[in-house]
Amino acid sequence: MQSGYRYALSLTHHGHDAEDLLQEAWLNLCRRYGAASSRAALYTTIRNLFIDRCRRNRVIAFDSMEEMAQPLTAPPELPPGTTGDVENLLSQLRPGEREAIYLHYIEGHTAEEVGTLTQQPRGTVLSLLHRALKKLQSTVSTNG
Repeated sequence: MQSGYRYALSLTHHGHDAEDLLQEAWLNLCRRYGAASSRAALYTTIRNLFIDRCRRNRVIAFDSMEEMAQPLTAPPELPPGTTGDVENLLSQLRPGEREAIYLHYIEGHTAEEVGTLTQQPRGTVLSLLHRALKKLQSTVSTNG
């Protein structure tokens, strides 16, 4: 359950929304199969619910290449290494980039496994990871 919550939090970047996603995913799996059979099934259900909610709320916007090339805005000044500092850095990333960072670096999945979980090609996952890390490094170096 904790892993599912952290995954939902990486997608929503909001505690209450993550709790709602996890609860709804768990209920859907219990209704359909009697229990969550695997972590992959839970993650897939959470991700699909998140996408459905975004579509419903029209939150998903396609970023143009020009928007992707723009540097990140500097987050408010916080003492380095604090939780708020990390949260502000991660809030600068797009949801897909946060998801890839979470699954790869926090959960320890390989790029191929992340691709399987998110139903994306391995190259796309590697590209998301590279772009996200580059954004994070440029923001840290300009503030540091």
